[in-house]
Amino acid sequence: MKRKAVDAKESPQVKRRKEQIPDYCDIQPRKDDSGTILWPASSEAIEIARDYLRECAAAKAKTLIVPDKDADGLDAGVIIHRTLTALGAEASLIDVHLVGKGKSIHDEEVREAMSAKSPKYIIVVDQGSRPAPPVVDDPDVQSLIIDHHLSDEFPENAKVVSACHYPPVATSSLLTYEICKTLHPDIASSCGYLCVMGTHGDLGNILKWDPPFPDMKEVFKTHTKKAINDAVSLLNAPRRTSKFDVISAWSALLSATSPKEILTNPRLLSARAEINEEVERQTHTAPKFSKDGKIAVFRIHSAAQVHPVIATRWAGHLKSSKLEIVLVANSGYLPGMVNFSCRVARCARNRDPPVNIISSLKAVADLDTTDLVQRMGESFARGHKEASGGIIPEKEFEELMVLMQVGEKPDQAEEGEKKAEKTKAKTVEKSPQKNTLSNYFGKKS
Repeated sequence: MKRKAVDAKESPQVKRRKEQIPDYCDIQPRKDDSGTILWPASSEAIEIARDYLRECAAAKAKTLIVPDKDADGLDAGVIIHRTLTALGAEASLIDVHLVGKGKSIHDEEVREAMSAKSPKYIIVVDQGSRPAPPVVDDPDVQSLIIDHHLSDEFPENAKVVSACHYPPVATSSLLTYEICKTLHPDIASSCGYLCVMGTHGDLGNILKWDPPFPDMKEVFKTHTKKAINDAVSLLNAPRRTSKFDVISAWSALLSATSPKEILTNPRLLSARAEINEEVERQTHTAPKFSKDGKIAVFRIHSAAQVHPVIATRWAGHLKSSKLEIVLVANSGYLPGMVNFSCRVARCARNRDPPVNIISSLKAVADLDTTDLVQRMGESFARGHKEASGGIIPEKEFEELMVLMQVGEKPDQAEEGEKKAEKTKAKTVEKSPQKNTLSNYFGKKS
């Protein structure tokens, strides 16, 4: 007798639908009253930046580029350098200032160091912004700030073009590319790969480059994605080492004409090997969770800037119905300070309302009834809604952890729910898999 075919609809085994993670460019951009897309920044600010760069190139005066230390900032800086020279500026009149380890452009010693180079024009790129005095004290120096970090306040007297309120928020290298590509016909072809490298450095290498982002098909025809992404990894390596020799990455990028040329740089290769080894050594630290389960906290002690890398790694792996933020705190990067990086957990990217790290950190700090917020200073909860962090003194960081109730047991009602889940789990056959999270965190370095 023939066996009756089983209707797929009646089958008890239903495949779980894979959760769809939206692409970065899926977010709807702002539009004006006529329906025109407003991106990557206000058209007025973009034109002000273009006029500034034209004036800077024509002035034949000393210009100082001050890029951030990561791939996004460095690529943006090189795009500006190439644009100025294409417009007729002498390369000998263009200098770079790389901010030191743990320092900010707002620190007095950094302001003095920039002023000592006697610039007439200063272009600050991807440094993050906050209310501050002029970039330097000399009133004759003109400053331009190009940025995408969340802020509505900037140094006094500076011209500003910011992408932070124009979703999908452009990286600083992408914003710089969009500003510069119309200033000279060679910029689009000579700087396209720099734009892609910087953007992948901030947003990851699975970005789809859908509108309103520019069409970069020609870049990917000329340069392989592997070469681009490997170059990004190498450029980010020196600033993560304890040596902090960002100048190695800047010099390699400025002299190269393609990502492929960067791939054989000996210093960048040795820096990446050093960082990979340190990440592997530090990444097995077990997390503790806030009482509400929303924040996973990893604590490490390293002279290398590996906390952002580890935060990004664990944000992609940890899963929980409550988890929102992965926080990695490094007490070994700067003496007496804790540098910490936060990332939105991948499992929380579709939450409604969206997870906002900056708001969450500030909400925790506001639970304090003393002066904790003031004592933590201006370097707390800076950056982006999806990727934030800070640099605060050790004592204040411990107070913040107490406010988060890190390591405290959930309330009894929540414990009851967990026990019910465990009881249910006992009815399922034990997995034979040996590579478990508990084994992973138990690994010795």
